[in-house]
Amino acid sequence: MSTLPELADTAKAWPFEQARALLKRLENMERAGKPKEGPVTFETGYGPSGLPHIGTFGEVVRTTMVRTAFETLTDGKYETRMICVSDDMDGMRKVPPTVPNPKDLEAYMQMPLTAVPDPFGTHESYGAHMGARLCAFLDSFGFDYEFKSATQLYKTGVFDEALLRALKKFDEIMAVMLPTLGAERQATYSPFLPISPSTGRVLYVPMKATDAKAGTITFEDEDGTDVTIPVTGGNTKLQWKPDFGMRWAALGVDFEMFGKDHQDNAPIYSKICKILGSQPPQQYVYELFLDEKGEKISKTKGNGISVEDWLAYAPQESLSLFQFQKPRVAKKLYFDVIPKAVDEYLTFLSKYPEEEAARQIENPVWHIHSGNPPQGDTPVSFALLLNLVSAANTETKEQLWDFISRYAPEASPESHPFLDKLAGYAIRYYEDFVKPTKVYRAPDEKERAAMEDLANRLSSLEGEADAETLQNLTFEIGKAHEFENLRDWFKALYEVLLGQSQGPRFGGFAALYGVHETARLIKGALARDTESA
Repeated sequence: MSTLPELADTAKAWPFEQARALLKRLENMERAGKPKEGPVTFETGYGPSGLPHIGTFGEVVRTTMVRTAFETLTDGKYETRMICVSDDMDGMRKVPPTVPNPKDLEAYMQMPLTAVPDPFGTHESYGAHMGARLCAFLDSFGFDYEFKSATQLYKTGVFDEALLRALKKFDEIMAVMLPTLGAERQATYSPFLPISPSTGRVLYVPMKATDAKAGTITFEDEDGTDVTIPVTGGNTKLQWKPDFGMRWAALGVDFEMFGKDHQDNAPIYSKICKILGSQPPQQYVYELFLDEKGEKISKTKGNGISVEDWLAYAPQESLSLFQFQKPRVAKKLYFDVIPKAVDEYLTFLSKYPEEEAARQIENPVWHIHSGNPPQGDTPVSFALLLNLVSAANTETKEQLWDFISRYAPEASPESHPFLDKLAGYAIRYYEDFVKPTKVYRAPDEKERAAMEDLANRLSSLEGEADAETLQNLTFEIGKAHEFENLRDWFKALYEVLLGQSQGPRFGGFAALYGVHETARLIKGALARDTESA
């Protein structure tokens, strides 16, 4: 029987593909006489000018998946860590409109975010406040990571060696950067951004002199005087593209993923890293999400949905699944994808215990739960719960459980807490997204005859029937009434009975709602349409 590392060596799931590429990189370094020192480092970056968002979650959860796959593949041979670096030494370019008293921050424009007062009054700086928000965000999901403040990395000397090397390689770095810039920017560009001794602002100014031996740069300060300062100790920072590559070198980063918007710059990051004497990390580029109109989601536009939005209507696991699936394909991220994601998660979880080990590590739930999925026995799908809320006009979980308990007597809120959560999510999702869009229609003559037939057959059934029996009965009636495409028959049922064009298997809905209750629902819909005619 194959071991997990052996299975991981051939697994097709994308985290394992990345894990194998990372292992190959480390083995090549060993053969070149530069073996990895210290833990294998997985990095994610965070821009603290705004709150953590769904992209932040996606980057961390996907990196965690690769980390787990790598640890499984290498069977504990390497120590690993994941670091989350906050770029909080960046100058504040604009005052966030969502902070209290935004005008109070206008005097701090272009100052490092860790030098800007915290408008919320809870931390020593705006950067520290946002870093704390990031940590609280990641902690709420139970991620295993180390938080790193760019300001602290610069000021405490962690970056000093790399910065001195960058100063020594100043001309080489300029040779990489200048061809990527326009003529006007080329004239004033410097990879080093000094922090003004007089104003505290991050300055975008050309260098008048560089002294690699002394470790200093000379530039014109905002008061017009020439100033010479060391590049170390937090007196300077690097422009963001050189900073990316420098960070890889200084922190020994082995793996980093980023969005497609970084793809064109990735070769620049790698060149800078090599100039500084280090091997660039294994990199993975993922596609960006699209909004409901197919446009790219933008934090500035606010045209997407937030993590908080998603988690108001569905569990975290469904969001993790959405992030796992096809990360290199642009996908629509809007509220209407949530029910499908929930039910796909439930399906994958229910299949997991019966699968062979080789299939289990390909199953998304293995990656979502870091190799240890919970037991999954949710007897009712999210789509069924939504339709049950629609048909029964339930407003509380207790009302929903009256139906669920009859359909699945072994289930209760205590024994099935995950299902109990789903019941609450279903009520909320229905109220906000399904109910406002419901449009009932009257059946045509053919549909009416078929529905009357179905209602009568259901009324004549004695006792409870299972979902398969009810599905087959509905199917037979559709054939008997000569629906050429039986999808049209099932679609008609949902449009007439529930005011929507699609739903789960009708037999499952009827079993959950109740056989005689479904018959009454059909008769009520037909009577309603007769009265309104």
